[in-house]
This record gives sequence, C-alpha cells and structure tokens, in this order.
Amino acid sequence: MKLVILTGAGMSAESGIKTFRDSDGLWENYRIEDVCTTEAIEKNPRLVNTFYNMLRKKMYNASPNAGHLGLVEFEKYYDVQIITQNIDNLHERAGSTKVLHLHGELNKVRSSKNSNLLYELKEPELEFGKKAEDGSLLRPHVVFFGEAVPNMEPASDLVRQADILVIIGTSLVVYPAASLIQYAKRDIPLYIIDPNIPSQAKTYKNMTCIEKGASEGVEELEKLLIKK
Repeated sequence: MKLVILTGAGMSAESGIKTFRDSDGLWENYRIEDVCTTEAIEKNPRLVNTFYNMLRKKMYNASPNAGHLGLVEFEKYYDVQIITQNIDNLHERAGSTKVLHLHGELNKVRSSKNSNLLYELKEPELEFGKKAEDGSLLRPHVVFFGEAVPNMEPASDLVRQADILVIIGTSLVVYPAASLIQYAKRDIPLYIIDPNIPSQAKTYKNMTCIEKGASEGVEELEKLLIKK
C-alpha cells in the first residue's frame, strides 16, 4: 500500500529550523525579496551566498526530530514516499529512503545558466565567486520565488498513486505545492498534522485532523496506521 507524505516547514520547526510563514515576511531576519528571488541574486549575489551559507550551517547543526524519525518507522509497513517543501536534508538523515524535494536542496549548488549542472557541497560554506564548468556563478539549488517548480509533475504523479495521503506542517496556501492534494484519488484516507489546521483541510470529508506538532502528531499517526 502506497503512503505518500507531504511535509512543509512545520516538519523541521522542532529541529530549530525557522519557518518564514509566521515571521511577517522575514526569514532568519532577512527580507525574502532580498535572498530568495532571481532579482536578489542579480542585484546582490554576495548577500544571497552569505544567507545560504548561514542556512547550511544551521542545517548541519540541526538534528532530525522525533517526527522525522517516526516517519522512517512507516517504511516497515508501507511503500512510503515523502514529498517535501523543505530544502533541508533532515528526512534523509533520519533514514527515509524515498524523498522528493519540491523546492530544491540546500546541500547542493548549480550553474546559474544550466540547472542540470548540479554539484553536492561537502561542507556548509560555498566560497563566493566559485563557478560551474560552464563558467557561470554557482547559485543555491533552491527554487526562488517566481521560478518554476520542476518537480511538481513527478510530485503530482506520486500523489495520484497514493492509497493514503498524509500532510504535515504545511499551511496549504503556498502554490503550486498547495494544489497537490487535488491530485489524490477520490475518497482515499487523508490525514493532516499541524498545530493550526488550515481551514481548507477541514472541508474534506475523508480528512482526519491531528492538531499537534510534527513529533506528537506522527506518534498519534502511528497509532492510527500501524497495527503492531
């Protein structure tokens, strides 16, 4: 049975990785427009590089929380596929084996001209001015606001295949990711875990709402979905 899990910023919040949906347009005290847009990297590439170096350090210093670790347990009982909006690697470090990143990966950089020229960083910091093989400046392998989301198509295909869909720590208001639920087969069991359940989630008759943070919520989900 295929269990598809969509995770958002609330999944990693308990690991100390700050979300920006609750911070008045600021992300780690930076304006999103200054660090997460194509205009930003053209205007001030050094600032963008400094910001993502800082985020990488936070990621490397963070540990997967009980929610991340709990999701690994489901792999003993289900064919589990995680689709995450997060750019950290905490799912992988927890032990999840199938993770699709919608918005990119913080531990990777790519050519500014060719998104297929991709490199994995071996350390948290990218030296400013380093270039890809094509001579262009290396940039974070992150989908900036206003850019297309290349993994939307494979993500929507995975949701179509789901026998159970679980949503954790996402507001369901950031598009296009918020539209993924619409690809789920009609009447399959839906679950959402969030301390603040989005109002639109409550409109689905087949939705079970678990109004808790990621760690406590995943523990409750185990009781519902794993027959030990």
